[in-house]
Amino acid sequence: MLVKTHAGAVQGVDSIPITIEVNVGGNIVGNKITYYFVGLPDNAIREGYQRIESAIHSLGCRMPRQKIVVNMAPANIRKEGSSYDLPIAVGILASTGQISPDFLDDYLLMGELALDGEIRPIRGVLPIAIMARKQGIKKLILPRQNAREAAIVDRVDVYGVSTLRDVYDLLQGESTAEPIRVNTREEFSYENNKYAADFRDVRGQENIKRAFQLAAAGGHNVILIGPPGAGKTMLAKRLPTILPPLTLHEALETTKIHSVAGLLDEDASLIKIRPFRSPHHTISDAALVGGGSNPLPGEISLSHNGVLFLDELPEFRRSVLEVLRQPLEERRITISRARMTVDYPASFILVASMNPCPCGYLNHPDKDCVCGQGAIQRYLNKISGPLLDRIDIHVEVTPVSFDEIIDTEATGQTSEQIAKQVVRARELQVSRFQEFGLDIRSNAEMPARIVKRVCEINKAGITLLRTAMEKLQLSARAYDRILKVARTAADLDGSDEIQIGHLAEAIQYRSLDRENWGS
Repeated sequence: MLVKTHAGAVQGVDSIPITIEVNVGGNIVGNKITYYFVGLPDNAIREGYQRIESAIHSLGCRMPRQKIVVNMAPANIRKEGSSYDLPIAVGILASTGQISPDFLDDYLLMGELALDGEIRPIRGVLPIAIMARKQGIKKLILPRQNAREAAIVDRVDVYGVSTLRDVYDLLQGESTAEPIRVNTREEFSYENNKYAADFRDVRGQENIKRAFQLAAAGGHNVILIGPPGAGKTMLAKRLPTILPPLTLHEALETTKIHSVAGLLDEDASLIKIRPFRSPHHTISDAALVGGGSNPLPGEISLSHNGVLFLDELPEFRRSVLEVLRQPLEERRITISRARMTVDYPASFILVASMNPCPCGYLNHPDKDCVCGQGAIQRYLNKISGPLLDRIDIHVEVTPVSFDEIIDTEATGQTSEQIAKQVVRARELQVSRFQEFGLDIRSNAEMPARIVKRVCEINKAGITLLRTAMEKLQLSARAYDRILKVARTAADLDGSDEIQIGHLAEAIQYRSLDRENWGS
């Protein structure tokens, strides 16, 4: 008897429908049960037969002693992972008449089976639930740990199950289980944008706080250069606290990526704060950009709508750093394989930090540098010019004095206060870009074709910028990025025009472009 069940396969951050066709029947040779998995399944799916057989026996049902053919359509797409155990098991039970196949068209099933019939969590549930709704499938049966994640998709009923017995009872109409309900907007608003860190914890460093305010307001990339212990990491970790709160659309986008990567906590639903990713400098190219035979998102996609922090930038391999060029420009990454091409979103703010030399104490007010000029140059040359060109704000971090550290009466702005100014500046930018018919949210995303129209400067500004371009030997890309940072400074001040002070501030943030920097 031929029976069909519904499942889904994740490709990129989306899902495609998979139909599981199970046919039980035909003679067997001797005592050997013959079973076939077709439709490009991987080894995890083929090995699932033993898991499925044991789980069905634990249910008190029989495994058919006949030929079993399982086809996974469409047959030209490779299927990977153990999440197809549940739809295959249900297909076998329905094909042998042990459960009714009448209502299977209404359900999408996914889950990994244990030998005792327990259903284990899977990844990529959110894009699968979105696909199911588009396909008109009304009901989803998923592992209990993944149910809340899928339930944020409206107009589908999600049943969280713990064992194959729960699924059996549900399909037989013998279960009183109710679908899980999640109020997406209420869930999103609860403790949205709550952080433990705060900029009020940072002593001194007012110039760095201003640079980070500019970065948050305009979505600009930042590099911090300073000796060990100057506060670079502490500052970087507080950047997400002054970014605008995630919109519901951004939260769904971010959650999809983390769902595909399998990084959501059990019983989690939406990601409500901006991601902060800080990979170790030993990371590989594939781990940063994403990859694998069945590609998974890398760190730059996991940082989407948030911050990617690269500490000790020169310690990363040159090949790893160079793969950042495309996503920093295009805000997405394309991974090509022989059978497929996958696009992952990668719109993030890059924050990098580095020492000024190998020992870290070049130009330190109290400690002497022990590095030779050649060692310093080799250290700085680990970072290519094209990569630095894509970083808008270069900031030199100086050590905090003892008096500033112990000053308990010093009260700087809190993250909440800075964030309010950032949000006002972002609202100006969104409104401005809507007039051009652009769906972008920050000055850093501004396409080159409208930079001159949005970032107009007067004659004094043109003279200042020409002098800077000639003296610092800046590229055309650096020219555009200076104008974008100046536009952000004007937005923070609520100015319609870019003033000479805004432009001067943007230019002074190009410290790594200065001739003989670090000497």
